[in-house]
Amino acid sequence: MNSLKNPFSPGAGTPPPALVGRQSIIHHAGIATARIKDGRSERSCLLVGLRGVGKTVLLRTIAEEVEKLECQYLFIETPEDGGFSKVLLPPLRELLLHLDRMAGLNSKVKKALRVFRSFLGTIKFGPDDFNISLDVDPEVGVADSGDLQSDLPALFAAIAEAAAARKTAVVLIIDEMQYLTEKEFAALITALHLAAQKKLPFLLFGAGLPQLVGLAGKAKSYAERLFYYPKIGRLNEHDAAEALSKPVSEQRVRYEAKALEEIVRITQGYPYFLQEWGYETWNFAKQSPISLKDVRTVTPHVIEKLDDNFFRVRFDRLTPGEKRYLYAMAQLGPGPHRSGDISAFMKKKAQGTAPLRASLIEKGMIYSPGHGETAFTVPLFDEFMCRVMKGERL
Repeated sequence: MNSLKNPFSPGAGTPPPALVGRQSIIHHAGIATARIKDGRSERSCLLVGLRGVGKTVLLRTIAEEVEKLECQYLFIETPEDGGFSKVLLPPLRELLLHLDRMAGLNSKVKKALRVFRSFLGTIKFGPDDFNISLDVDPEVGVADSGDLQSDLPALFAAIAEAAAARKTAVVLIIDEMQYLTEKEFAALITALHLAAQKKLPFLLFGAGLPQLVGLAGKAKSYAERLFYYPKIGRLNEHDAAEALSKPVSEQRVRYEAKALEEIVRITQGYPYFLQEWGYETWNFAKQSPISLKDVRTVTPHVIEKLDDNFFRVRFDRLTPGEKRYLYAMAQLGPGPHRSGDISAFMKKKAQGTAPLRASLIEKGMIYSPGHGETAFTVPLFDEFMCRVMKGERL
């Protein structure tokens, strides 16, 4: 087996060699973008799911679909420590300058540049921040109040009007949306609502952890009518097997049926883990077909690799109390679990563990799938906690 020809490349947001089980979402994104470009209304889309299910890959694929339709897009990852407006500015400037360079002068584009200049003046930059300059005068009285919920909708409306004048559309693509503040989320939802009311070619495709649905509703009560919320989960057995077998078959390699079944069982069909097992079994196997023995031999190495990289990175950010809370969850099983049961296992009152639970939700480690319930946002993290806590002092 030639390691140079290994088709698998596990990584954060790295496209898999075979993107399976997500075609309906990609198709919907293309239709929705084409509709708003044509002046029709369409709901924005928020992809929700656990870590490692391929949300970022899907967003990248959607960006490619938008580009095929000759529409404009901005791809942004929400910073965990705030500052959404600042990460928004550079791609917005680039988009506007691109619209301005298109053939023919256009008053709507010039106005959008002036509105962007006004919005730019409301952002406070620190000494370590980048500098953004734009050689136009601001549009006085528009997007310059300093109130994000007022200014951001005005800015996006001006940009969408400019895009309509250029016979194109603007698609905002945002990853890790669970890190948006309530104020930022509310401003974004207001912008989408305004664009929908004016039938402007502006759409959002976002992604985040499962708590994203609740955060959207908390930011604006009418958010549920603005968004389509597809759940991105693990692949079914057929798709999971295809995600492994299709890439290797293109190089005249195959898996034994029982080898595929074992990988699907261990990974539970989660796309990132499938890539890890695919990568390591290819490198280990001496010849085709890749056997059940190959899979079982390499599995301890893959688990160790995941522990040291994928899981440990998140574990090391936790306080001792947070580790104990997650260990209690893990001891109770995969979940979800009632918050009261977790507290009882820790021999504490619910009020005493509430701050730990809130902190872990904020860090994106757990979420609440239902009232009073708690579950891990990282697949198989319960198994990791049971392994790692054996060497930790509780």
